Amino acid sequence: MSDLVFYTNPMSRGRIIRWMLEEVGQPYETRILRWETGEAKGADYLAINPMGKVPAIVHDGVVVTECAAICAYLADAFPQAGLAPPAHSPLRGPYYRWLFFGAGPIEQAVGAKAVDLEPTIEQRSMLGFGCIEDVLATVEGAVESRPYLVGDSFTAADLYLASHLSWGMNFGTIEKRPAFETYVERHLQRPAARRADEIDNALIAAAAQPTS
Repeated sequence: MSDLVFYTNPMSRGRIIRWMLEEVGQPYETRILRWETGEAKGADYLAINPMGKVPAIVHDGVVVTECAAICAYLADAFPQAGLAPPAHSPLRGPYYRWLFFGAGPIEQAVGAKAVDLEPTIEQRSMLGFGCIEDVLATVEGAVESRPYLVGDSFTAADLYLASHLSWGMNFGTIEKRPAFETYVERHLQRPAARRADEIDNALIAAAAQPTS
């Protein structure tokens, strides 16, 4: 059994972590939790993630949940993949900034839009994301004039942000803008991103096949 176990469903945010694992390039075991059988709410999995949500990883006995946390953990656990600036680099600051901007304001703003929650002007000051217009303008400013969020190389922050933008534009919760489309397309062409998509799409196709 691998010392790196990945709990996921191919129709979930687990696709982000699949891409991250393919970038890391280390052996890992995948355990699929099927929605229709309620496996994510079963006692075995709740012992790993009491939220009953995917994805999660277990690495050498260490449990990590939450996509941004998993990305940050894997980048540090496998530094040879070059997915994060060195620990004492000044680039570590912007790296963390954008990785957690994705986990905070972007995730919150997109989630609110998906369920038709529109904060009033008065409510915006109480919310970490303020309003989706400000969030998207901030992201656009970060990606419109450079290929990478941090320095001159791809990091886990790019992977996480590109995943959010791609998902949101596909499902209509993030407005399509040229800067977003260019940024996403650049990173989705990476071999690891293509491999991850092929794996998860094959799992979806296999699950859709009728059983005899």
